[in-house]
Amino acid sequence: MSLSDKHQCREIITKAICGKGRKFSTVTHTVTPPHNPTSILGAWIINHQYEAVAAGDGIEVIGTYDCNIWYSYDKNSQTDVAKETVSYVEFVPLSYLDPKHRASTVEVSAEATQEPSCVEASVSSGGGNVIIRVEREFSVELVAETKVRVLVCSRGHGDYDDKEFEFAGDDGDYEDLDPDSLDDEL
Repeated sequence: MSLSDKHQCREIITKAICGKGRKFSTVTHTVTPPHNPTSILGAWIINHQYEAVAAGDGIEVIGTYDCNIWYSYDKNSQTDVAKETVSYVEFVPLSYLDPKHRASTVEVSAEATQEPSCVEASVSSGGGNVIIRVEREFSVELVAETKVRVLVCSRGHGDYDDKEFEFAGDDGDYEDLDPDSLDDEL
């Protein structure tokens, strides 16, 4: 019996993660409140919504969020909140992409690993605007059908029924393991 009679290579079509990417960005927005601000008392980003779409060799994250700026005006004698909705498109390049995936089966997803947050807010030099700096980060995945090659033994897995396997480092002392002491993150 030759080796080719004993073993075959087959291709399996399966759904798998075929692309990944991550991008951190810092952007600046200018908000014009109804009154000329004297000082900034606080700035928040709320109501973040987004979706992901495939775009060439990357994924576009398309979204919106509201910038709320609490400020004082009239020589710090009055306060108000300026609200502005910001739209954005963030292109996230894929650092890995399986070139053999089936393009017609592509599904993309994005996760905000760092929600947009204001890291700095200041009154512009002209005094009529507020300039805010926002940081955000996205992790994206492209899932599609792809081919995986596997080795098939013609006699099935019965060849291993009478064999014992010993795995390195398996000393069987898992009963004494305290699950509360394990880290949840890998």
